[in-house]
Amino acid sequence: MISDGESIAKLHKNEGIKTSSDYLRGTILEGLSDASAGSIGADDQQLTKFHGIYQQDNRDVRNDRRKHKLDKAYSFLARIGLPGGIATAEQWLVVDELAQYCDFDTLKLTTRQAFQLHGILKGNLKWTVASVNKAMMSTLAACGDVNRNTMCSPNPQASEIHTEVQTIVDEIDAYLKPQTKAYSEIWLDGKKIASQEPRSQDMGGDDIEPLYGKTYLPRKFKIAVAIPPQNDVDVFAHCLGFIAIVNSGKLVGFNVTVGGGMGMTHGNEKTYPRLADVMAFCTPEQVVEVSEKIVAIQRDFGDRTERAHARFKYTVEDRGVDFIRKELEKRLGYALEDAREFKFDSNGDSYGWSEGCNDKWNLSLFIEGGRIVDLDDLPLKSGLRKIATTGKCEFRLTPNQNLILANVKASDRAAIDALVDEYKLDRYKTASGMRRSQIACVALPTCGLALAESERYLPSLVSDLELILEEAGLRDDEIIIRSTGCPNGCARPYLGEIGLVGKVPGKYNLYLGAGFDGARLNKLYRTSITHEEIVETLRPMLFAYAKEREAGERFGDFTVRKNYLTATTAKSPFHADTGERMAPA
Repeated sequence: MISDGESIAKLHKNEGIKTSSDYLRGTILEGLSDASAGSIGADDQQLTKFHGIYQQDNRDVRNDRRKHKLDKAYSFLARIGLPGGIATAEQWLVVDELAQYCDFDTLKLTTRQAFQLHGILKGNLKWTVASVNKAMMSTLAACGDVNRNTMCSPNPQASEIHTEVQTIVDEIDAYLKPQTKAYSEIWLDGKKIASQEPRSQDMGGDDIEPLYGKTYLPRKFKIAVAIPPQNDVDVFAHCLGFIAIVNSGKLVGFNVTVGGGMGMTHGNEKTYPRLADVMAFCTPEQVVEVSEKIVAIQRDFGDRTERAHARFKYTVEDRGVDFIRKELEKRLGYALEDAREFKFDSNGDSYGWSEGCNDKWNLSLFIEGGRIVDLDDLPLKSGLRKIATTGKCEFRLTPNQNLILANVKASDRAAIDALVDEYKLDRYKTASGMRRSQIACVALPTCGLALAESERYLPSLVSDLELILEEAGLRDDEIIIRSTGCPNGCARPYLGEIGLVGKVPGKYNLYLGAGFDGARLNKLYRTSITHEEIVETLRPMLFAYAKEREAGERFGDFTVRKNYLTATTAKSPFHADTGERMAPA
């Protein structure tokens, strides 16, 4: 917390941008109306993130444009939040159509169960956002220093529990949305949006933003809700998490986790990925209030001077879980119960058809990199558009960038299968276990933070590793591999049994040893290595794994047991080999 006596000059510059923005208005409207430039001002670029919009440029053409003394090829990304990743067929069709007006004509399914549209020209931004809202979706708070899209396990095997949990997720997401009217004024001509309903209780803030105030949060805040035994949301990677506790088929409450986060910075040893601590247990009726109070704690105690230290994980690490719990219970006015037992068995997706508890069926599809685009041999976008037009299913975006065609009647399965086969959406049947277990961030050409390729690189790496897997008899083994183009961790690479983090163009840091259930971080194994070095490093390990693994042993556990990680140079509050918390010195 910044005390009253501290100089405002000590605050990070973004705090001043937020304070003077008139609750996220800034000069965004003026920037949008300036037809002479394809970009907007630097301060407004920070503010539009709260509206779910990033300014980007096509880095593939930067050098050529520079040679011809042209400005960068500016465009914008719009992120569409979907609490729990659920979209109707009608909503899918709206986003599909909007993508046709974007530079790349693709839909991107994110690791946080949201849609992303890349390549929107500035002149189309307002129409795009308005179209999204007309379809009962929103870009508000999909980015920025607020709670972002609230995640939920799409677990189709737990339909009855999922419905109950999803209702709570919707309540959390709506309650923590910013209340400023700036969004509706700028993008919707002042029309009211659903998330701006009056608060049901006083949260101790100002009239316009009762929770966030003028300066909102120190940095982004992420919430995920998991339904065991699947940890498909990677609940321990989030600032705040809720783990559903089910007894005799009934939802009795949630374990509360605090302090997770994936981002770090190369060369800055004070930054690190961190897994959340399991702190307490709360009832379903307490979840929204617990969420609000935890967010308020981060609002009041988070670091506003150093952005690299501003995430909630550092607040928890610096002050301790006991402090967070005591502060939470003080603000709640009651004590929480201690956490209850639970068990996760994986953090991936299950593919193919599965029957829900509601006499409906769900088909989980593999979407490589979460990229939905029409290619000559893979007309994925057209196929999913055709499926959506049938109205025979809803769509669930998974945290692993895949897609579930949900709530399909038994009588409609054959029709869905026929379309899946016709449009080559059936790759889940033939892809290797490693390919089905991959996640990659977008990286180049649109992400301004990318240091190396990721989405455009990982499939080729997997193809080379598949030759080894085939020879070793491991083709169908699920080995979790994740890649990011920079250390910020959007694809949660530090929870991959094999993790790759871009260092410079063509070179990556290689991480090994995460737990298959998402409950143990991996550790740095080799730094700044090329594609060929990655393949040659992993080759003997994969052959050894095939020959020497114990019954049911996963690859990450094997690399730890065989001491491949003893040479790690990683420094963090976690044990170098196992990822478990170190005892205080």
